[in-house]
Amino acid sequence: MAPRFGTSGLRGLVAELTPDLVADHVRAFLRACPGAREMWVGQDLRPSSPGLARAVAQAARGEGVAVVEAGAVPTPALARAAAEAGAAAVMVTGSHIPADRNGLKFYTPRGEITKAEEGAILAELGAPPGGRDAPARAQAGVAEAHEARVAAAWGEGALAGMRVGVWEHSTVARDGLHRVLRALGAETVGLGRSEIFVPVDTEAVDAEARARIAEWVGAERLDALVSADGDADRPLVAGEDGAIVPGDVLGPVAARALGAEVVVTPVSSNGLVEGMGFAVRRTRIGSPFVIAAMEAEAGARVAGYEANGGFLLGFAARGPAGPIAPLMTRDALVPIVAGLAAAREAGGFSALRRGLPARFTAADRLEGVEPARAGALLAGLEDEGARGAFLSGMGLREAAPPDRTDGLRMRLEGGEVLHLRPSGNAPEFRVYAEAGDAARAGAILRGGLAAVARALGA
Repeated sequence: MAPRFGTSGLRGLVAELTPDLVADHVRAFLRACPGAREMWVGQDLRPSSPGLARAVAQAARGEGVAVVEAGAVPTPALARAAAEAGAAAVMVTGSHIPADRNGLKFYTPRGEITKAEEGAILAELGAPPGGRDAPARAQAGVAEAHEARVAAAWGEGALAGMRVGVWEHSTVARDGLHRVLRALGAETVGLGRSEIFVPVDTEAVDAEARARIAEWVGAERLDALVSADGDADRPLVAGEDGAIVPGDVLGPVAARALGAEVVVTPVSSNGLVEGMGFAVRRTRIGSPFVIAAMEAEAGARVAGYEANGGFLLGFAARGPAGPIAPLMTRDALVPIVAGLAAAREAGGFSALRRGLPARFTAADRLEGVEPARAGALLAGLEDEGARGAFLSGMGLREAAPPDRTDGLRMRLEGGEVLHLRPSGNAPEFRVYAEAGDAARAGAILRGGLAAVARALGA
């Protein structure tokens, strides 16, 4: 699949992300979104990222834009530092997808690019190089400043007495997670560090990883285990029982801790948020849609999150110990710290979960499903009779017309949900399920995955 824009910037196979293609997109970005004095460049830990970062920097310098090289840092840390400097930014990352793929995330001084700005970038592709030259400099401490923002909001001792495992794998936040959790009083244990890139999808943690996490939690007597995806804009948290705490549970917990009144989240997120007293706005899946809806709530105490756990703060908030500035891009650190602090206060994640509305979600994906095949399947399910036949094979029945905000979200008897959606940035088909208990959500998910595989002939 040729490199293309999805819900998280430009992505494609490393072999197809040539220096010329990368340079073309960087030039188009700088021309479509002008006004920055300089451009900051960061990267994740996959093997192709340093070379792509050099191509990004070279292209920007050739346009007469000074470059600040931040090195290997979390995406939200880069975005925050660049915004404070009034600069643009490009993060070289493929997030959670395998190492044979990579990508670019673009930020104006205002924040993550909008869908309109994405269109403007595409319209500028093919412009010739500027033929100028500008300097470059290195900038240290970008990740540490981002960590300090969160630590100051929760305060020393917020996690005192907790023993927390950090699944380090190849996330760019693997050292920073230790720093910030220790600053908050936790004891940390490093686990599973890898010098080979490990693709970790926090929204669909595979069975092998779940079993490994549960084993670590038990063997190390952990109160929790935390991690993040490759560029650390999506959290992964497991509780004292080794079970994954979904990102769309961490999101509303973080929003509550920071005093949000309005919450924006995609249609795929857990329905428990509607029972927590927020004014809830639902969107299509993808941070650009969440950001657009948050900006429409100008002046409100608004926060946003996605089912993958990436959290966005749209107002100057106050945490338990101090203020925290807005950050309108996905962040893993706030939901991790907020979740741990809330669990400590409740007596564990199991107790915390029992105090929330009883809505449970499960999600997974089928890989290797190209967009044309996925689109044909969804088109066929536009027919009510076809949906009925599809669901009857799982013993399910539709209770209301489907929600077509993003993909096909089928509302079932008993308030259950089965949601089908092709990925916006990879050859994958996502399946989501929601029910009143975790076992039932898991059963619906398994049935949905099998039904989609049959329909696709997989």
